[in-house]
Amino acid sequence: MTQEDKELLLKDICARLLYGVKVLDNSHKDYGVSKIINIGFDGSILVDNEMDDIQYYPIIDDIKPYLRPMGSMTGEEKKEFHHIASLQRNYLGDDIFYTHWQMYDWLNKNMFDYRGLIEKGLALVVPDDMYEINKK
Repeated sequence: MTQEDKELLLKDICARLLYGVKVLDNSHKDYGVSKIINIGFDGSILVDNEMDDIQYYPIIDDIKPYLRPMGSMTGEEKKEFHHIASLQRNYLGDDIFYTHWQMYDWLNKNMFDYRGLIEKGLALVVPDDMYEINKK
């Protein structure tokens, strides 16, 4: 993994930390799915294994977050997303489309891969029942 890929992955995971991003750790295949619970200033990652409630520190090269492809957005989600994006105005009163922080918060909360991590091999497609958001 290149340094640029590591930085991109850490940046993405940090933005999703509040929402309970789950990862597969390739160095501990027997652990299954883990949830990231903290990221240190030095880039260290603390995860909590959901099967055995074990906390450990994997290296960024070994983890892949589970994300949703942008194309998997449902019709209802598209309406909600476009509503959020279209309502935003900057401090000058100009419309801001697809650049406002609330839009990115919504994408992070709903675990959409807007950075192309799946295509780059840095993330995995989420199973349908992994996140609570998919149970609607």
